[in-house]
Amino acid sequence: MSSLEEEGEIAADYIEGLLDIADLDGDIDMDVEGDRAVVSVVGATLDELVGDDGEVLEALQELTRLAVHRKTGSRARLMLDVGGFRSRRRAELAELGRSVAAEVSESGEPKKLRAMSPFERKIIHDAVAVAGLRSESEGEEPNRRVVVFPAG
Repeated sequence: MSSLEEEGEIAADYIEGLLDIADLDGDIDMDVEGDRAVVSVVGATLDELVGDDGEVLEALQELTRLAVHRKTGSRARLMLDVGGFRSRRRAELAELGRSVAAEVSESGEPKKLRAMSPFERKIIHDAVAVAGLRSESEGEEPNRRVVVFPAG
């Protein structure tokens, strides 16, 4: 078993335990995408595990990473998704990144976006890069935001 698969198994067990404690239904899927394990809770409507703008999901992901770190001794980069929230959010953010890149290309003026999580900023940076523009993150957590700059 690879280390990523092991991380995924530990994370899946941890999340399954949390679901049992909270008496919530949901099936656990585990996968490896690139250089990270991805654990998804699917099946039931689990809005309470996502929270407003994914805040509860972010906290659960950090707790799950800590549980994996405790068992493996190494920092986990795993991603947790609940009810497809991250998949939908990724598509929304990629579209936002493309839209802002087009706006900045047209106006020639840099644009600051609202504060975002590291997951959200990465998707914006990737979409802006594909559009041929440059972006940077500025500020301190939790108020770190992406700034998109015109080409050249």
